[in-house]
Amino acid sequence: MRAHELILNMATSHGERQALVDGKQSLDYRQLAIEIGQAGNLLLGLDLQRAERVAVYLEKRLDAVAAMFGASTAGGVFVPVNPLLKPEQVSHILADCNVRILVTSPERLELLRPVLAHCRDLRAIVLVGEKSPEPVDGLEMVAWRERINAPDRAPFRVIDGDMAAILYTSGSTGRPKGVVLSHRNIVAGAESVSQYLENTPDDRILSVLPLSFDYGLNQLTTAFRVGACAVLMNYLLPRDVIRAVERERITGLAAVPPLWVQLAQLQWPAGMDRHLRYLTNSGGHMPKATLDALRTRLPRTRPYLMYGLTEAFRSTYLPPEEVATRPDSMGKAIPNAEILVVREDGTPCTPGEPGELVHRGVHVALGYWNDPEKTAERYRPAPGQLAGLVIPELAVWSGDTVKMDEDGYLYFIGRRDEMIKTSGYRVSPTEVEEVAYATSLVTEAAAIGVAHPLLGQAVVLVTYAPNNDEALGEQLLAECKKHLPGFMVPVRIMARHEPLPRNPNGKIDRKKLSTDLAGLFEENPS
Repeated sequence: MRAHELILNMATSHGERQALVDGKQSLDYRQLAIEIGQAGNLLLGLDLQRAERVAVYLEKRLDAVAAMFGASTAGGVFVPVNPLLKPEQVSHILADCNVRILVTSPERLELLRPVLAHCRDLRAIVLVGEKSPEPVDGLEMVAWRERINAPDRAPFRVIDGDMAAILYTSGSTGRPKGVVLSHRNIVAGAESVSQYLENTPDDRILSVLPLSFDYGLNQLTTAFRVGACAVLMNYLLPRDVIRAVERERITGLAAVPPLWVQLAQLQWPAGMDRHLRYLTNSGGHMPKATLDALRTRLPRTRPYLMYGLTEAFRSTYLPPEEVATRPDSMGKAIPNAEILVVREDGTPCTPGEPGELVHRGVHVALGYWNDPEKTAERYRPAPGQLAGLVIPELAVWSGDTVKMDEDGYLYFIGRRDEMIKTSGYRVSPTEVEEVAYATSLVTEAAAIGVAHPLLGQAVVLVTYAPNNDEALGEQLLAECKKHLPGFMVPVRIMARHEPLPRNPNGKIDRKKLSTDLAGLFEENPS
Protein backbone atom coordinates (compact mmCIF):
# COMPACT_ATOMS: atom_id res chain seq x y z
CA MET A 1 0.00 0.00 0.00
CA ARG A 2 1.13 3.56 -0.76
CA ALA A 3 0.66 6.40 1.76
CA HIS A 4 -2.15 8.15 -0.17
CA GLU A 5 -4.08 4.88 -0.40
CA LEU A 6 -4.81 5.19 3.32
CA ILE A 7 -7.21 7.95 2.24
CA LEU A 8 -8.35 6.53 -1.10
CA ASN A 9 -9.26 3.14 0.35
CA MET A 10 -11.32 4.72 3.10
CA ALA A 11 -13.03 7.00 0.56
CA THR A 12 -14.16 3.90 -1.32
CA SER A 13 -15.44 1.98 1.70
CA HIS A 14 -16.56 4.73 4.09
CA GLY A 15 -16.50 7.96 2.12
CA GLU A 16 -19.07 9.71 4.31
CA ARG A 17 -16.93 9.48 7.45
CA GLN A 18 -15.42 12.74 8.67
CA ALA A 19 -11.68 12.71 7.92
CA LEU A 20 -10.34 16.17 8.78
CA VAL A 21 -11.51 19.13 10.85
CA ASP A 22 -9.91 22.57 10.77
CA GLY A 23 -11.89 25.02 12.85
CA LYS A 24 -15.30 25.38 11.20
CA GLN A 25 -14.14 23.58 8.05
CA SER A 26 -14.20 19.84 7.60
CA LEU A 27 -13.79 17.17 4.92
CA ASP A 28 -15.13 13.66 4.77
CA TYR A 29 -13.00 10.91 3.21
CA ARG A 30 -14.67 11.22 -0.19
CA GLN A 31 -14.04 14.98 -0.26
CA LEU A 32 -10.46 14.54 0.96
CA ALA A 33 -9.82 11.99 -1.79
CA ILE A 34 -11.06 14.51 -4.36
CA GLU A 35 -8.83 17.20 -2.84
CA ILE A 36 -5.66 15.11 -3.00
CA GLY A 37 -6.50 14.04 -6.55
CA GLN A 38 -6.88 17.66 -7.64
CA ALA A 39 -3.65 18.57 -5.87
CA GLY A 40 -1.84 15.74 -7.64
CA ASN A 41 -3.13 16.92 -11.03
CA LEU A 42 -1.98 20.47 -10.28
CA LEU A 43 1.53 19.28 -9.37
CA LEU A 44 1.78 17.04 -12.41
CA GLY A 45 0.73 20.01 -14.54
CA LEU A 46 3.77 21.83 -13.15
CA ASP A 47 5.92 19.05 -14.64
CA LEU A 48 6.50 17.22 -11.38
CA GLN A 49 8.50 14.10 -12.20
CA ARG A 50 8.61 10.76 -10.42
CA ALA A 51 10.16 11.01 -6.93
CA GLU A 52 10.75 14.77 -7.18
CA ARG A 53 10.28 16.66 -3.94
CA VAL A 54 7.36 18.93 -3.06
CA ALA A 55 7.85 21.04 0.07
CA VAL A 56 4.81 22.18 2.07
CA TYR A 57 5.56 25.23 4.22
CA LEU A 58 2.24 26.04 5.87
CA GLU A 59 0.61 25.97 9.26
CA LYS A 60 -1.63 22.98 9.97
CA ARG A 61 -4.66 23.36 7.67
CA LEU A 62 -6.72 21.32 5.23
CA ASP A 63 -4.70 22.59 2.26
CA ALA A 64 -1.42 21.45 3.81
CA VAL A 65 -2.70 17.88 4.22
CA ALA A 66 -4.12 17.87 0.68
CA ALA A 67 -0.82 19.11 -0.76
CA MET A 68 1.24 16.49 1.07
CA PHE A 69 -0.88 13.52 0.06
CA GLY A 70 -1.48 15.06 -3.37
CA ALA A 71 2.26 14.88 -3.98
CA SER A 72 2.15 11.23 -2.96
CA THR A 73 -0.78 10.57 -5.29
CA ALA A 74 1.13 12.07 -8.21
CA GLY A 75 4.19 9.90 -7.57
CA GLY A 76 6.26 12.64 -5.97
CA VAL A 77 7.77 12.95 -2.48
CA PHE A 78 6.36 15.36 0.11
CA VAL A 79 8.59 17.34 2.46
CA PRO A 80 6.61 18.93 5.32
CA VAL A 81 8.47 21.97 6.63
CA ASN A 82 7.87 23.08 10.20
CA PRO A 83 6.05 26.45 10.08
CA LEU A 84 8.13 27.67 13.03
CA LEU A 85 11.38 27.53 11.07
CA LYS A 86 13.09 30.74 10.00
CA PRO A 87 13.84 31.51 6.32
CA GLU A 88 17.47 30.38 6.51
CA GLN A 89 16.44 27.01 7.94
CA VAL A 90 13.73 26.59 5.31
CA SER A 91 16.15 27.40 2.48
CA HIS A 92 18.55 24.76 3.83
CA ILE A 93 15.82 22.12 3.56
CA LEU A 94 14.70 23.26 0.10
CA ALA A 95 18.25 23.20 -1.20
CA ASP A 96 19.36 20.05 0.63
CA CYS A 97 16.72 17.76 -0.88
CA ASN A 98 16.46 19.57 -4.23
CA VAL A 99 12.84 20.66 -3.83
CA ARG A 100 11.17 21.33 -7.21
CA ILE A 101 7.82 22.75 -6.09
CA LEU A 102 7.04 24.76 -2.95
CA VAL A 103 3.51 25.04 -1.57
CA THR A 104 3.21 27.99 0.78
CA SER A 105 1.22 31.13 1.59
CA PRO A 106 1.85 34.66 0.26
CA GLU A 107 2.83 35.81 3.76
CA ARG A 108 5.41 33.06 4.14
CA LEU A 109 6.69 33.64 0.62
CA GLU A 110 7.53 37.22 1.52
CA LEU A 111 9.68 35.96 4.39
CA LEU A 112 11.43 33.48 2.09
CA ARG A 113 12.02 35.87 -0.81
CA PRO A 114 15.56 36.92 0.29
CA VAL A 115 16.78 33.29 0.49
CA LEU A 116 15.09 31.67 -2.52
CA ALA A 117 18.13 32.33 -4.69
CA HIS A 118 19.91 29.59 -2.72
CA CYS A 119 17.25 27.04 -3.75
CA ARG A 120 18.68 26.30 -7.20
CA ASP A 121 16.40 23.34 -8.00
CA LEU A 122 13.16 25.16 -7.22
CA ARG A 123 11.11 25.91 -10.33
CA ALA A 124 7.53 26.57 -9.18
CA ILE A 125 5.63 28.01 -6.22
CA VAL A 126 2.01 27.17 -5.43
CA LEU A 127 0.36 29.89 -3.34
CA VAL A 128 -2.42 29.10 -0.89
CA GLY A 129 -4.59 32.13 -0.15
CA GLU A 130 -6.25 35.07 -1.84
CA LYS A 131 -3.32 37.49 -2.08
CA SER A 132 -1.26 37.74 -5.26
CA PRO A 133 2.31 38.73 -4.33
CA GLU A 134 4.96 39.96 -6.69
CA PRO A 135 6.40 37.17 -8.86
CA VAL A 136 9.80 35.64 -8.15
CA ASP A 137 12.28 35.79 -11.01
CA GLY A 138 12.75 32.47 -12.75
CA LEU A 139 9.93 30.68 -10.91
CA GLU A 140 6.47 29.76 -12.12
CA MET A 141 3.75 31.09 -9.80
CA VAL A 142 0.46 29.21 -9.52
CA ALA A 143 -2.58 29.76 -7.29
CA TRP A 144 -3.68 26.79 -5.20
CA ARG A 145 -7.29 27.39 -6.27
CA GLU A 146 -6.32 26.43 -9.82
CA ARG A 147 -6.26 22.79 -8.72
CA ILE A 148 -10.05 22.70 -9.08
CA ASN A 149 -9.80 23.07 -12.86
CA ALA A 150 -6.57 21.10 -13.33
CA PRO A 151 -7.09 18.40 -15.99
CA ASP A 152 -6.72 14.76 -14.98
CA ARG A 153 -3.21 13.43 -15.53
CA ALA A 154 -1.78 9.96 -15.19
CA PRO A 155 0.32 9.66 -12.01
CA PHE A 156 3.71 8.01 -11.99
CA ARG A 157 3.81 4.38 -10.97
CA VAL A 158 5.38 3.85 -7.56
CA ILE A 159 5.56 0.85 -5.26
CA ASP A 160 5.47 0.60 -1.49
CA GLY A 161 9.27 0.51 -1.28
CA ASP A 162 9.66 3.86 -3.06
CA MET A 163 10.23 7.19 -1.36
CA ALA A 164 7.11 8.86 0.00
CA ALA A 165 8.38 11.63 2.28
CA ILE A 166 11.49 13.27 3.70
CA LEU A 167 11.31 14.46 7.31
CA TYR A 168 14.03 16.72 8.66
CA THR A 169 15.25 15.98 12.14
CA SER A 170 17.62 17.92 14.36
CA GLY A 171 20.89 16.10 14.96
CA SER A 172 23.57 16.29 17.60
CA THR A 173 25.84 18.21 15.26
CA GLY A 174 25.41 20.26 12.10
CA ARG A 175 22.23 21.16 10.27
CA PRO A 176 19.08 19.02 10.22
CA LYS A 177 19.23 15.76 8.28
CA GLY A 178 16.52 14.52 5.94
CA VAL A 179 15.20 11.08 6.88
CA VAL A 180 13.77 9.32 3.82
CA LEU A 181 10.57 7.39 4.50
CA SER A 182 9.10 4.88 2.09
CA HIS A 183 5.39 4.33 1.54
CA ARG A 184 5.88 1.06 3.38
CA ASN A 185 7.38 2.86 6.40
CA ILE A 186 4.44 5.24 6.67
CA VAL A 187 1.72 2.63 6.21
CA ALA A 188 3.40 0.08 8.51
CA GLY A 189 3.80 2.75 11.17
CA ALA A 190 0.12 3.63 10.96
CA GLU A 191 -0.89 -0.03 11.14
CA SER A 192 1.34 -0.75 14.12
CA VAL A 193 0.37 2.30 16.19
CA SER A 194 -3.35 2.02 15.45
CA GLN A 195 -3.16 -1.63 16.52
CA TYR A 196 -1.79 -1.08 20.02
CA LEU A 197 -3.80 2.11 20.59
CA GLU A 198 -6.88 0.12 19.55
CA ASN A 199 -8.02 2.94 17.27
CA THR A 200 -11.47 2.72 15.70
CA PRO A 201 -13.48 4.83 13.24
CA ASP A 202 -15.12 6.51 16.26
CA ASP A 203 -11.83 8.09 17.38
CA ARG A 204 -11.23 11.82 17.10
CA ILE A 205 -7.48 12.51 17.30
CA LEU A 206 -6.20 16.01 18.07
CA SER A 207 -3.30 16.95 15.79
CA VAL A 208 -1.27 19.35 17.95
CA LEU A 209 2.27 18.44 16.95
CA PRO A 210 3.95 19.68 13.74
CA LEU A 211 3.29 17.54 10.66
CA SER A 212 7.03 17.77 9.95
CA PHE A 213 7.60 15.72 13.11
CA ASP A 214 7.19 11.94 12.61
CA TYR A 215 5.09 11.82 15.79
CA GLY A 216 2.86 14.57 14.39
CA LEU A 217 2.52 13.01 10.93
CA ASN A 218 1.61 9.71 12.60
CA GLN A 219 -1.49 11.31 14.14
CA LEU A 220 -2.84 11.79 10.61
CA THR A 221 -1.84 8.42 9.20
CA THR A 222 -3.13 6.53 12.24
CA ALA A 223 -6.51 8.24 11.87
CA PHE A 224 -6.60 7.56 8.12
CA ARG A 225 -5.67 3.90 8.64
CA VAL A 226 -8.88 3.18 10.57
CA GLY A 227 -11.24 5.82 9.16
CA ALA A 228 -11.08 8.05 12.24
CA CYS A 229 -11.12 11.87 12.27
CA ALA A 230 -8.03 14.06 12.72
CA VAL A 231 -8.67 17.51 14.19
CA LEU A 232 -6.02 20.03 13.16
CA MET A 233 -4.86 22.57 15.70
CA ASN A 234 -2.30 25.37 15.72
CA TYR A 235 -2.38 26.04 19.43
CA LEU A 236 -1.12 29.16 21.17
CA LEU A 237 -1.40 28.21 24.84
CA PRO A 238 -1.68 24.89 26.71
CA ARG A 239 -5.14 25.93 27.91
CA ASP A 240 -6.22 26.07 24.25
CA VAL A 241 -5.40 22.37 23.95
CA ILE A 242 -7.72 21.50 26.84
CA ARG A 243 -10.49 23.63 25.31
CA ALA A 244 -10.09 21.87 21.97
CA VAL A 245 -10.20 18.45 23.64
CA GLU A 246 -13.48 19.43 25.29
CA ARG A 247 -15.04 21.21 22.29
CA GLU A 248 -14.18 18.53 19.72
CA ARG A 249 -14.87 15.55 21.99
CA ILE A 250 -11.31 14.32 21.39
CA THR A 251 -10.62 10.67 22.16
CA GLY A 252 -6.84 10.62 21.57
CA LEU A 253 -4.22 13.23 22.48
CA ALA A 254 -0.49 13.06 21.70
CA ALA A 255 2.12 15.46 23.10
CA VAL A 256 5.77 15.76 24.10
CA PRO A 257 7.00 16.08 27.72
CA PRO A 258 7.28 19.91 27.90
CA LEU A 259 3.64 20.25 26.85
CA TRP A 260 2.49 17.50 29.20
CA VAL A 261 4.26 19.24 32.07
CA GLN A 262 2.24 22.38 31.36
CA LEU A 263 -1.04 20.53 30.80
CA ALA A 264 -0.64 18.61 34.05
CA GLN A 265 -0.57 21.86 36.01
CA LEU A 266 -3.91 23.08 34.62
CA GLN A 267 -7.42 22.24 35.70
CA TRP A 268 -9.28 19.91 33.33
CA PRO A 269 -13.09 20.18 33.15
CA ALA A 270 -14.89 17.41 34.98
CA GLY A 271 -15.87 14.46 32.84
CA MET A 272 -13.21 14.94 30.13
CA ASP A 273 -12.00 11.39 30.67
CA ARG A 274 -15.40 10.07 29.59
CA HIS A 275 -14.44 10.78 25.97
CA LEU A 276 -10.64 11.25 26.14
CA ARG A 277 -9.87 7.56 25.80
CA TYR A 278 -6.07 7.74 25.71
CA LEU A 279 -3.06 10.01 25.79
CA THR A 280 0.40 9.29 24.39
CA ASN A 281 3.85 10.61 25.17
CA SER A 282 6.96 10.45 23.02
CA GLY A 283 9.94 12.66 22.28
CA GLY A 284 11.43 12.25 25.75
CA HIS A 285 10.80 10.95 29.24
CA MET A 286 7.60 12.07 30.95
CA PRO A 287 8.42 12.96 34.57
CA LYS A 288 6.67 10.71 37.06
CA ALA A 289 5.20 13.72 38.89
CA THR A 290 3.63 14.87 35.61
CA LEU A 291 2.25 11.41 34.86
CA ASP A 292 0.80 11.13 38.37
CA ALA A 293 -0.89 14.53 38.03
CA LEU A 294 -2.43 13.60 34.68
CA ARG A 295 -3.70 10.29 36.01
CA THR A 296 -5.29 12.11 38.95
CA ARG A 297 -7.03 14.61 36.66
CA LEU A 298 -7.99 11.99 34.05
CA PRO A 299 -8.43 8.70 35.93
CA ARG A 300 -10.26 6.90 33.10
CA THR A 301 -7.87 8.06 30.34
CA ARG A 302 -5.33 5.40 29.37
CA PRO A 303 -1.70 6.68 29.21
CA TYR A 304 0.66 5.19 26.62
CA LEU A 305 4.34 5.95 27.22
CA MET A 306 6.23 5.58 23.94
CA TYR A 307 9.67 5.90 22.46
CA GLY A 308 10.45 6.61 18.85
CA LEU A 309 13.03 8.05 16.53
CA THR A 310 12.43 9.57 13.13
CA GLU A 311 14.81 7.03 11.58
CA ALA A 312 12.35 4.23 12.46
CA PHE A 313 9.09 6.18 13.00
CA ARG A 314 8.13 4.44 16.29
CA SER A 315 9.89 1.77 18.36
CA THR A 316 8.36 0.93 21.75
CA TYR A 317 5.30 1.50 23.91
CA LEU A 318 4.31 0.72 27.49
CA PRO A 319 0.78 -0.70 27.81
CA PRO A 320 -1.40 1.36 30.18
CA GLU A 321 -1.89 -1.60 32.50
CA GLU A 322 1.89 -1.58 33.17
CA VAL A 323 2.19 2.15 33.90
CA ALA A 324 1.47 1.85 37.62
CA THR A 325 4.18 -0.77 38.19
CA ARG A 326 6.71 0.38 35.54
CA PRO A 327 6.26 4.18 35.17
CA ASP A 328 9.90 4.65 34.15
CA SER A 329 9.82 2.03 31.39
CA MET A 330 9.72 2.62 27.63
CA GLY A 331 7.87 -0.68 27.33
CA LYS A 332 8.48 -3.27 24.63
CA ALA A 333 8.68 -3.27 20.85
CA ILE A 334 5.66 -2.09 18.89
CA PRO A 335 3.91 -4.67 16.69
CA ASN A 336 6.01 -5.91 13.74
CA ALA A 337 9.31 -4.62 15.14
CA GLU A 338 12.18 -6.08 17.17
CA ILE A 339 14.19 -4.01 19.63
CA LEU A 340 17.65 -5.24 20.62
CA VAL A 341 20.03 -3.98 23.32
CA VAL A 342 23.61 -4.58 22.29
CA ARG A 343 27.19 -3.89 23.27
CA GLU A 344 29.59 -1.99 21.02
CA ASP A 345 30.58 -5.24 19.30
CA GLY A 346 26.93 -6.04 18.53
CA THR A 347 26.56 -8.88 21.01
CA PRO A 348 23.40 -8.86 23.15
CA CYS A 349 23.48 -7.30 26.59
CA THR A 350 22.42 -9.24 29.66
CA PRO A 351 19.36 -8.06 31.65
CA GLY A 352 20.16 -4.80 33.42
CA GLU A 353 23.30 -4.17 31.36
CA PRO A 354 23.29 -0.79 29.55
CA GLY A 355 23.70 -0.96 25.78
CA GLU A 356 22.67 0.67 22.54
CA LEU A 357 19.10 0.34 21.32
CA VAL A 358 18.90 -1.19 17.85
CA HIS A 359 15.61 -1.25 15.92
CA ARG A 360 14.99 -3.77 13.16
CA GLY A 361 11.90 -4.29 11.04
CA VAL A 362 9.64 -2.77 8.43
CA HIS A 363 9.68 0.68 10.06
CA VAL A 364 13.40 1.24 9.40
CA ALA A 365 13.66 4.21 7.03
CA LEU A 366 15.70 4.41 3.81
CA GLY A 367 18.50 6.50 5.31
CA TYR A 368 19.45 10.18 5.26
CA TRP A 369 18.94 12.07 2.03
CA ASN A 370 22.17 12.58 0.10
CA ASP A 371 24.33 11.82 3.14
CA PRO A 372 26.04 8.44 2.76
CA GLU A 373 28.45 9.07 5.64
CA LYS A 374 25.79 9.73 8.29
CA THR A 375 23.61 6.98 6.84
CA ALA A 376 26.46 4.49 7.20
CA GLU A 377 26.90 5.55 10.84
CA ARG A 378 23.26 5.03 11.81
CA TYR A 379 22.00 2.38 9.37
CA ARG A 380 24.09 -0.74 9.78
CA PRO A 381 23.61 -4.51 9.46
CA ALA A 382 21.28 -5.87 12.10
CA PRO A 383 23.05 -7.85 14.85
CA GLY A 384 22.93 -11.64 14.78
CA GLN A 385 22.26 -12.12 11.07
CA LEU A 386 22.51 -15.57 9.53
CA ALA A 387 25.80 -16.20 7.78
CA GLY A 388 24.04 -17.34 4.62
CA LEU A 389 22.33 -14.00 3.98
CA VAL A 390 24.12 -12.42 1.03
CA ILE A 391 22.28 -9.09 1.26
CA PRO A 392 22.41 -7.92 4.89
CA GLU A 393 19.35 -6.53 6.64
CA LEU A 394 19.91 -2.96 7.81
CA ALA A 395 18.78 -1.80 11.23
CA VAL A 396 18.77 1.58 12.95
CA TRP A 397 21.47 1.93 15.58
CA SER A 398 19.82 4.63 17.65
CA GLY A 399 22.75 6.02 19.63
CA ASP A 400 20.50 5.83 22.70
CA THR A 401 21.64 3.95 25.78
CA VAL A 402 18.98 1.72 27.35
CA LYS A 403 18.73 -1.39 29.49
CA MET A 404 16.29 -4.31 29.48
CA ASP A 405 14.97 -6.04 32.58
CA GLU A 406 14.37 -9.77 33.10
CA ASP A 407 10.82 -9.43 31.71
CA GLY A 408 11.98 -7.72 28.50
CA TYR A 409 10.88 -4.19 29.42
CA LEU A 410 13.17 -1.38 28.29
CA TYR A 411 14.39 1.62 30.29
CA PHE A 412 15.92 4.76 28.81
CA ILE A 413 19.26 5.86 30.24
CA GLY A 414 20.29 8.64 27.88
CA ARG A 415 21.49 9.69 24.47
CA ARG A 416 25.18 9.26 23.85
CA ASP A 417 25.47 12.88 22.78
CA GLU A 418 23.55 14.11 25.87
CA MET A 419 25.19 11.95 28.49
CA ILE A 420 27.23 13.98 30.95
CA LYS A 421 30.73 12.72 31.73
CA THR A 422 31.76 14.06 35.14
CA SER A 423 34.50 12.89 37.49
CA GLY A 424 34.83 9.70 35.45
CA TYR A 425 31.13 8.88 35.73
CA ARG A 426 28.48 8.95 33.01
CA VAL A 427 25.36 10.80 34.19
CA SER A 428 21.96 10.66 32.53
CA PRO A 429 20.33 14.12 32.41
CA THR A 430 16.94 12.45 32.85
CA GLU A 431 17.80 11.21 36.33
CA VAL A 432 18.74 14.71 37.53
CA GLU A 433 15.68 16.30 35.90
CA GLU A 434 13.38 13.73 37.50
CA VAL A 435 14.40 14.91 40.97
CA ALA A 436 13.70 18.54 40.03
CA TYR A 437 10.27 17.75 38.60
CA ALA A 438 9.32 15.61 41.61
CA THR A 439 9.64 18.67 43.90
CA SER A 440 6.83 20.44 41.97
CA LEU A 441 8.89 23.62 42.41
CA VAL A 442 9.73 24.01 38.72
CA THR A 443 7.78 23.91 35.47
CA GLU A 444 10.74 22.96 33.26
CA ALA A 445 14.18 21.55 33.91
CA ALA A 446 17.17 20.55 31.81
CA ALA A 447 20.42 19.07 33.08
CA ILE A 448 23.36 20.09 30.87
CA GLY A 449 26.98 18.98 30.86
CA VAL A 450 29.25 22.04 30.79
CA ALA A 451 33.02 21.89 30.31
CA HIS A 452 34.80 22.13 33.67
CA PRO A 453 38.58 22.33 34.30
CA LEU A 454 38.48 19.85 37.20
CA LEU A 455 35.51 17.57 36.55
CA GLY A 456 35.64 17.21 32.79
CA GLN A 457 32.01 18.26 32.69
CA ALA A 458 29.93 19.79 35.44
CA VAL A 459 26.24 19.10 35.87
CA VAL A 460 24.30 22.35 35.49
CA LEU A 461 20.57 22.31 36.12
CA VAL A 462 18.65 25.01 34.23
CA THR A 463 15.11 25.53 35.48
CA TYR A 464 12.05 27.65 34.81
CA ALA A 465 9.25 28.47 37.23
CA PRO A 466 6.76 31.36 36.92
CA ASN A 467 7.34 32.42 40.52
CA ASN A 468 11.07 32.12 41.10
CA ASP A 469 12.39 33.25 44.44
CA GLU A 470 15.81 33.27 46.07
CA ALA A 471 15.13 30.13 48.06
CA LEU A 472 14.27 28.01 45.00
CA GLY A 473 17.86 27.12 44.13
CA GLU A 474 18.65 26.14 47.70
CA GLN A 475 15.54 23.96 47.93
CA LEU A 476 16.34 22.19 44.66
CA LEU A 477 19.95 21.64 45.69
CA ALA A 478 18.83 20.16 49.00
CA GLU A 479 16.51 17.74 47.19
CA CYS A 480 19.24 16.75 44.73
CA LYS A 481 21.64 16.05 47.58
CA LYS A 482 18.92 14.03 49.23
CA HIS A 483 18.08 11.85 46.23
CA LEU A 484 21.25 11.71 44.11
CA PRO A 485 24.82 10.44 44.63
CA GLY A 486 27.40 13.16 45.00
CA PHE A 487 28.72 13.03 41.44
CA MET A 488 25.21 13.61 40.06
CA VAL A 489 24.38 16.65 42.20
CA PRO A 490 24.37 19.83 40.06
CA VAL A 491 27.38 22.06 40.55
CA ARG A 492 25.16 25.00 39.75
CA ILE A 493 21.41 25.61 39.48
CA MET A 494 20.41 28.40 37.13
CA ALA A 495 16.82 29.61 37.54
CA ARG A 496 15.23 31.39 34.58
CA HIS A 497 12.19 33.64 34.55
CA GLU A 498 11.12 32.57 31.06
CA PRO A 499 10.43 29.14 29.51
CA LEU A 500 13.43 27.18 28.30
CA PRO A 501 14.18 27.42 24.56
CA ARG A 502 12.50 24.92 22.23
CA ASN A 503 13.65 23.32 19.00
CA PRO A 504 11.21 23.20 16.05
CA ASN A 505 9.67 19.93 17.30
CA GLY A 506 8.73 21.45 20.63
CA LYS A 507 11.39 19.72 22.69
CA ILE A 508 13.71 21.61 25.03
CA ASP A 509 16.64 22.80 22.90
CA ARG A 510 19.56 21.27 24.77
CA LYS A 511 22.03 22.25 22.07
CA LYS A 512 21.20 25.94 22.52
CA LEU A 513 21.42 25.67 26.28
CA SER A 514 24.84 24.00 25.95
CA THR A 515 26.00 26.81 23.66
CA ASP A 516 24.68 29.46 26.05
CA LEU A 517 26.49 27.88 28.98
CA ALA A 518 29.82 27.28 27.23
CA GLY A 519 32.67 28.92 29.15
CA LEU A 520 30.65 29.17 32.35
CA PHE A 521 33.45 27.66 34.47
CA GLU A 522 36.50 28.97 32.61
CA GLU A 523 37.32 31.69 35.13
CA ASN A 524 35.64 30.35 38.24
CA PRO A 525 35.42 26.56 38.50
CA SER A 526 33.54 26.66 41.82
